[in-house]
Amino acid sequence: MKIVLVSLFLSSFLFLCFVDIVEGDKQVDNRLKALKSLIYNNADTTVKLDSKALKQLIQLSTTGNVPNRKRVSFSVYPTSKHLRLGNGQTAIYDGILTNDGNGYDVRTGVFTCPVAGTYMFVVDCLSPTPTWIHIVLNKKVVGSVHITIVNEGVSWQQLSRTVILKARKGDHVKVVNGAKSGVIHTGHYSGFSGTLLY
Repeated sequence: MKIVLVSLFLSSFLFLCFVDIVEGDKQVDNRLKALKSLIYNNADTTVKLDSKALKQLIQLSTTGNVPNRKRVSFSVYPTSKHLRLGNGQTAIYDGILTNDGNGYDVRTGVFTCPVAGTYMFVVDCLSPTPTWIHIVLNKKVVGSVHITIVNEGVSWQQLSRTVILKARKGDHVKVVNGAKSGVIHTGHYSGFSGTLLY
C-alpha cells in the first residue's frame, strides 16, 4: 500500500513539476527541493529507484538542471539620425536595447526567428506627414501605421502597431517603408521590438 501511495504521489508531483516549468525557474527550483526532501525523507519506504522518471527527478533535484527554454526578444531604435526611407526600403535600427537569441541583425534590420512559435511584434515611430510603415513577415505585410497627407502643415505624430503571429524557424520580420518617402525620428521616440510568447 505504501508503494502505491508513494508512486501516485511521485507521478502527480512529476506532472506538476514539469507543468510549472513555464512559471519560472525559481518556482521550479522550489519544487525540485521539495521533491528531493520527499525522496530522502521516504528512504525507509520501499521505492524502486530504477524508474526512469524517478531517476530524472533525482538528477534534477541534485544538479539543478532545468530544461533550457529558448529566450527570444529584441528591442531596437535609431540612434544617430532620422531614418529617411525610399519606397520599399527596410528600416535599419542601429541601437540595441536587447537582442536575446541574437535574432535581430543590426546590419540589415531583419529579425530572423531562431525558433518556431507565436511572436509579438511592435513598431512605433514618431514621423511627419505623409508616412506609411509596414511590419512585414517574409514578403507579406502583417501590420501598418499611416499618417495621411491631409494633415495640415508639418506635424510629427506618434504611431504604433502591434501584431501577434505564428512564425516558423527562419522566418524574417522587418519594418518596411510603404510610401514614396518616409521618415522615422531618431532616438527613443521610435523603435521595433519583438518577443517569443510561447
